[in-house]
Amino acid sequence: MSKRKKHPSKAIELAVQYAENRGWRYKEAGYSAHAWRRLLCSFQSADGCQMSVWSTPRSAENHAKQIRRIVDRCEHNTE
Repeated sequence: MSKRKKHPSKAIELAVQYAENRGWRYKEAGYSAHAWRRLLCSFQSADGCQMSVWSTPRSAENHAKQIRRIVDRCEHNTE
């Protein structure tokens, strides 16, 4: 797997790494002008948890907290 491009916000980058360390993966956001990537949980189905990681959220710290909260609440966690 190729090395992914880092998010410009340090808080969001750390939250994305937190998700990756818990088995989440990312994919390109497609043609969305505002989304940087999409995070997908380890559950390999359309029913799996997912969320958009925004390029320039209003509050980077709040968006990072949201990413961690969604990862922690995922019912498909393998831990």
